[in-house]
Amino acid sequence: MRILISLLVTLMILMAGCGGPKDPRVNVREPVTNDSLIDNYVTRPVAQGFSALLGEGIIVDNVVTKRNDAGLLEVNISGFNKSYSTKRFRYRVEWLDESGALIETKTSVWLPMSAMGKQPFSFNVVAPRPDAVNFRIDTRKWE
Repeated sequence: MRILISLLVTLMILMAGCGGPKDPRVNVREPVTNDSLIDNYVTRPVAQGFSALLGEGIIVDNVVTKRNDAGLLEVNISGFNKSYSTKRFRYRVEWLDESGALIETKTSVWLPMSAMGKQPFSFNVVAPRPDAVNFRIDTRKWE
């Protein structure tokens, strides 16, 4: 029995380390990607309990960029919430010019986003100026 428990714990630890954003310009922080064990293991049915033990959260699996007809950079972020619970988080987009310098803009504010449990999600952002050629997206837990 001890061997089985040890094997299950090891497997859960290894699986919890998998996943995450594939695009380095998108930063999904720890509280957004993972549920804490204290929040979930008592209140969820068995399947949801395993989800919490694994620390499942959102993953970003696709980032698409293009220029629209006005010459502005458009970014579409899509992903999946692996958790059974709705993940509420905030994101902020910072736009970068050709040299990699931050473009000062009033649109770089924390915006709310929700991803329903076991559902895909997506959101679009559009650069405020044509000189934006790249971006960074950061997330944080919605308190």
